[in-house]
Amino acid sequence: MASNQSKFSGGDLEQQTPQLDLETKDFDYSKRSQWLRAAVLGANDGLVSTASLMMGIGAVKQDIKVMILTGFAGLVAGACSMAIGEFVSVYSQLDIELAQIKREKMKKENSAVVVATTALDDDEKDDLPNPLQAAAASALAFSVGAIVPLLAASFIKDYRVRLWAVVAAVSLALAVFGWLGAVLGKAPTVKSAARVLVGGWLAMAITFGLTKLIGSSGL
Repeated sequence: MASNQSKFSGGDLEQQTPQLDLETKDFDYSKRSQWLRAAVLGANDGLVSTASLMMGIGAVKQDIKVMILTGFAGLVAGACSMAIGEFVSVYSQLDIELAQIKREKMKKENSAVVVATTALDDDEKDDLPNPLQAAAASALAFSVGAIVPLLAASFIKDYRVRLWAVVAAVSLALAVFGWLGAVLGKAPTVKSAARVLVGGWLAMAITFGLTKLIGSSGL
């Protein structure tokens, strides 16, 4: 009798084990992809594009006021562009996914008519992309990134020191944002930070070099 109870208890444990595994499974980091992608992209773009604009204008103009105004205009224009672009893109994705959900419900119900206002359950709502969230995250992250080169250049009058200060500040910020994005997404941190950093350097160097070349040619 005891032996039967032991076998029965063992069987219960084996049946319960999968349930425990399901309850304690790791967090699905892919759920962060929507806002993380928008935020990381916005921050990196804000850093690189604004710094590149400031470096480009700094290649031909040594006036600090011109550099700051250029950076500020880049911040405002870039934040608006990122927000609008992200909103339109994610809203298009939302329309596609809603249409797919309706098609799947139509197949399950064996009906040729699907009401356009079919209510979604909580799980479906959580899985759908949020256009406003993506747009806000992108614009805010772009602004935060763009502020870095602006602050680095604002209080330095010397031309050469100002350029190097922008490069140093942006390099540090790029490495931090690359590392942070990798940590939040559980990706390799060193590779992510290095990739973002090298890309930023190339963008600033190319913009500075081409603008300097065109400026020196007298065009």
